[in-house]
Amino acid sequence: MKNFKKLADNPMKKNSSSSKGVQVLAQHIGISVSKARRVIDQIRGRSYEETIMILSFMPYQASYPIFKLVYSAAKNANHNMGLNEADLFISKAEVNRSTIRKKARPRAQGHSYPIKRSTCLIKVVLKEKPKSLLNQSKI
Repeated sequence: MKNFKKLADNPMKKNSSSSKGVQVLAQHIGISVSKARRVIDQIRGRSYEETIMILSFMPYQASYPIFKLVYSAAKNANHNMGLNEADLFISKAEVNRSTIRKKARPRAQGHSYPIKRSTCLIKVVLKEKPKSLLNQSKI
């Protein structure tokens, strides 16, 4: 038990993870890459609170999975690292192409027609704002 406590109280481990930020990955989301990028481009570089507000009012299909992803990342940062949600911002957000789901649609006379449904992989990194910027914004 003593070894476990030393690892948990290690300040170097906590500092290295907080400077790195919180990284969240969502795989196989049933949205095309171009539709998800349209939403991700709007939130990149913004604060967490502003991002949540923007995503809740966007009329696009891709905004809800991205909303859940950003919300989950902020809650994980708060719970696991003790970071304040108001001090977080989206430092990196990217969308990449994932696998293509293939199905067959039945057609006339026993034939089939292939259906290809594209999926995407969404990656979001939340970081804490530098303390110099935090002091300026509160003045």
